[in-house]
Amino acid sequence: MEDNVAGRRAIPRNARIRSRMNPRLERLIQLHRADSDRREPKGGVAGVPKRKAELEAELAEGRAHLDRAKASLDESLKARRRHEGSLQDLEGKRSRYKGQLMEVKTNKEYTAMLHEIEAVEREIRGIEDEVLSEMEKAESLGAAVKQEEVAFKAREERHRGDVRELDARARVLEAEAQRLGAERDQIAAGLDEDILELFQRISRLRGSAIAEARDGMCQVCHVKLRLQMYSDLKRNEEIVQCPACNRILYYEPPVPVTVPEP
Repeated sequence: MEDNVAGRRAIPRNARIRSRMNPRLERLIQLHRADSDRREPKGGVAGVPKRKAELEAELAEGRAHLDRAKASLDESLKARRRHEGSLQDLEGKRSRYKGQLMEVKTNKEYTAMLHEIEAVEREIRGIEDEVLSEMEKAESLGAAVKQEEVAFKAREERHRGDVRELDARARVLEAEAQRLGAERDQIAAGLDEDILELFQRISRLRGSAIAEARDGMCQVCHVKLRLQMYSDLKRNEEIVQCPACNRILYYEPPVPVTVPEP
């Protein structure tokens, strides 16, 4: 059985079609198969812009992560500078109060001035805590920025490599599509204009112009064919269209299976 299967696989697909097939029908089948063969590389080329857009989106996402990390660090540094400015103002106010303390003449004024100094010093301590908190926060955010920078640099390298690989694949697919297109055009050139126009019109309407007839039905739309119609088209002598989907039908006889002698 293994020898039989191997032999069956080695048979070219066109060899399964009867030699007495209508030449125009045989060429239509070849044209249909050429269109099918060309579809994959053409689809690959068409998908390149979408994949490039996805790669750009991935890179933009990485850049956004880095930008957010930098923005957080920048905001922390600004907050620290604001606190340090407020601290400087309060220290100046405390110095003035201490200078004024030496000029008061009554105990009541002296006590009131001390309360003012204590209030300013409480504010100073609170802002000093804020400054310290922002320093610690900035240290952590600075480390995060460095980590994001390393990650983004690696992402950029991957992006450039992915784009180069995608461009190279696109060139290969484009060349393959052009080669298959030339083969397809050569096949089409051997068809009469009316038959070619019929093929192209059905292809535009249905996506494919050819369908195999097997087991008494069209194998694409699955409509059951009349017995006489199916019997006639099995000879592959005429151009026959499916009554439901209008595709051009052909019959491909089964490969004879030779049972090896015991």
